[in-house]
Amino acid sequence: MTTSTSYSFKENVVASARVKWLILKTAMEERLVYRGDFAFATLVRFLPIVTQIFLWNAIFADDTDLVLNGYSYANMVAYYLLVMIARAFSSMPGLANGIALSVRDGSVRKYLIQPVDMLDYLFWHRIAHKLVYYAVAIGPFCLVFWLCRDYLPGWPEPKVTIACICSLFMAFLIGFLIESLIGLISFWFLEVSSLIFVYMMMNYFLSGHMIPLEWISEWIPWVNYLPFKYLAYFPAAILLGRIPPDTLVVELTIQASWIVVLLAANRMAFHYGVRRYGAFGG
Repeated sequence: MTTSTSYSFKENVVASARVKWLILKTAMEERLVYRGDFAFATLVRFLPIVTQIFLWNAIFADDTDLVLNGYSYANMVAYYLLVMIARAFSSMPGLANGIALSVRDGSVRKYLIQPVDMLDYLFWHRIAHKLVYYAVAIGPFCLVFWLCRDYLPGWPEPKVTIACICSLFMAFLIGFLIESLIGLISFWFLEVSSLIFVYMMMNYFLSGHMIPLEWISEWIPWVNYLPFKYLAYFPAAILLGRIPPDTLVVELTIQASWIVVLLAANRMAFHYGVRRYGAFGG
């Protein structure tokens, strides 16, 4: 009996792995169909960092000794370069809108009649999107960082590097779970574009994408307790030495806790949303 159960478990694991690989492979092929358009859109996303560098150059007026809220001009350039990497992990363009459209046009039914979990499918689909994005963007990233190498800090200690890598992968999960949760709200409100707009504005301001959180923490003291912090500011702050090494474990634990909370919220929203959807027939 035990052998049979163990064998059945192995079969389920293998079958699940095959499904995930098929989703990943198919999604990557879809992205590569219009690879020219995808590559152009990816390259255009690097333009805002150029405008940010010129903007802060004007603010600091080429004064290398000027320090604002603990940031010199070199610190600001390095910060925005590192935030750009964090945003490459945590941003999920089109995810919430895609879920809302699926609910609105009824195509969400395919996840109810096929042995494929909706959130699992969207997760691997988004990983495929990121893999193709990184493959295209690695060249421009290297070029931008090489051109701005004089503004970047030196190589961090191994434990700091590991902490940063962990924070980037968890930033991807938090970004995915927040956007998917907004999309799942469409089970109750078919039009979620307003919520998406509000989220984008809050994300841009509270994640540290617009300015470092040190600039607004005095006005909004609770900003450090929100999940937005871990989407952009936190990975960059680790490499810039803004997070004390003795608090890295605590901060990473808080980041992981947000993942657990958001995952539970997603599962609950999908469970009760599907029940509501079925009750009204979509």
